[in-house]
Amino acid sequence: MKKRLMLVLFVSLAFLLSFAPNLCAEEGVTDTEIHLGQWGPQTGPAAAWGNVARGTGDYFKWINDNGGIHGRKIVYHMFDDGYNPAKTKAGVKELQEGTGMFAWACGVGTSPGLAVKDYLAKKNIPWVGPAAGSLHWVNPPQKNLFAVYPLYHGEAKALIKYAIEKMGKKRIAIAYLNDEYGKNGLRGALAELKAHGMKAVAQVSMENKDTDFKPHVMKLRQSKADLVLLWTGVGHSARIVGTAKAMKFEPQFMSTSTTSDFPLMMSITKGLWEGVITATLGELPDSDHPLLNKYKKEVFDKYAAKEERWGVFYYAGIIFTEPMIEGLKAAGRDLTRENFITAMEGIKGFKGIGPEVNYKPYNKNDMYSRQGASQTFLVQCLAGGKYKKLTDWMSIK
Repeated sequence: MKKRLMLVLFVSLAFLLSFAPNLCAEEGVTDTEIHLGQWGPQTGPAAAWGNVARGTGDYFKWINDNGGIHGRKIVYHMFDDGYNPAKTKAGVKELQEGTGMFAWACGVGTSPGLAVKDYLAKKNIPWVGPAAGSLHWVNPPQKNLFAVYPLYHGEAKALIKYAIEKMGKKRIAIAYLNDEYGKNGLRGALAELKAHGMKAVAQVSMENKDTDFKPHVMKLRQSKADLVLLWTGVGHSARIVGTAKAMKFEPQFMSTSTTSDFPLMMSITKGLWEGVITATLGELPDSDHPLLNKYKKEVFDKYAAKEERWGVFYYAGIIFTEPMIEGLKAAGRDLTRENFITAMEGIKGFKGIGPEVNYKPYNKNDMYSRQGASQTFLVQCLAGGKYKKLTDWMSIK
């Protein structure tokens, strides 16, 4: 009787232990899957940035078809928030509390990201590579959030520095979107102007809903600016340049990396984007960079939808998640959020197709413990949407 009881207890214990990995597994992780979420505007005012999320999805398909992460496949959950922070918040909460995400990847936009930043931080849910260069992600830094996008503040400083020191511009105006995306660029530009003992000759703000840009361009023209820095969305930037041309106002235009997809910008401006100088965040689409060409052949050519176009926005979805894949691999088979965060902190000198990425152990007083990239380079749009490289990669701290 005693032996029989011991046998029953042994079998029962073995049965329970066989389920232990699943019982103790981290949220969003099973023995065969890792659930990752992302939002990305497929409709609305920022739909031109929607291929960031699609690029990430194709990259994850490629990862899965090449063995996944320690035998686990990535299950990718992406939803269209229309660049509407209220929809971002609702969608993230629904996926997190319904399906259960292990972590979040990318996510386009400063305002949409700010809508969920505190929610993810409170739950210590990892978020890697927000697709926006906002200081809000790292100032102050938070343990769960790892930024990859170079800071807009730094991009703006690099552009203004080049305009003054290399182009000799004297009268610089700034046109910006009246949200945290636009204000990040504004603050960086004003800081660099101040460092050169200068002030902006005009600061012209606009709203997402604006469609008539004659009043904005009139203010810029009245300022007699010889250079206008645009920190606006794709559509707004295109309309401002078009309206300026119609009003016979033709300064040098500069803009952020969010408008650095030159074939797209040339198409929607009917060629008026030619000559515009922008910052950028990744290797050029037509470069001979080996890894970029590998992604073009093995990711884009194989997985992209027929109507998809190869360009900087598409593979930005890869740039922002390359470090995430490195962290998942380094975390090993015992995948928990804490292990993953520790693995991300160990990334040093990582160079994919974007800027070099470096992290450190979390330090509430050091934004660069979570701001992974601090490099950009400047390019100018040529006829046919071609790129002219004006600088090499440079530090923008």
